[in-house]
Amino acid sequence: MNDTHSPTTAATAATTAAERLIAEFHALPAGSDRKREIITELDANVQALPFLVSVVADPGEYDLARVESATVLRLWPPADPALRHEAGRALVSALQDPEEDLVRQYAAMSLAPYTDDPVVATVLNTTARADEDPLVRDSARFSIEEAHRLQRTGAGGP
Repeated sequence: MNDTHSPTTAATAATTAAERLIAEFHALPAGSDRKREIITELDANVQALPFLVSVVADPGEYDLARVESATVLRLWPPADPALRHEAGRALVSALQDPEEDLVRQYAAMSLAPYTDDPVVATVLNTTARADEDPLVRDSARFSIEEAHRLQRTGAGGP
C-alpha cells in the first residue's frame, strides 16, 4: 500500500508550500498586504520559521508582515535551539525599532517563549517597567505573565 500521508511526504509538501509562498512574498511590492496574508498562510509551517525570523528582524520590511511573523513566532517558537535563540533576538531587535510602534507591541507580546535567553529576559523586564509607550509596556507585561505561566505548566519550553 502506498501511503501518501507519510511523515516524509508531509514534510516535503510543507517545504514545497513554504518555498512557493516565500518566493511569492519576495516578488511582491514592499507595502503589499498580500505579504501579511502569506505570513498567515505559513502559520504552523515549521519549514518557514527561518524566513519568519528574517521578516521580523528586517526593519525595512512591511510592518504588518512583521506583526504577523511575530505572532506566528509566539505561537510556534522554533524547537531548534539555535533558531529559537535567533528568533528571540530578532524579536528583541523589532522591540527596539523606534519607527514602528505596532511592530514593537507585537514583538513585546511575542517574547514569552524566549525568556530563557538572559538578554531577552532583561530587555523584556526593562520594557515592562520603563518603555515610554504604554501599549508596548502593557504588551511586555503580558509577555512576562505568559512566560511565568509557560514555566509553571512546562509548555512552550525549548
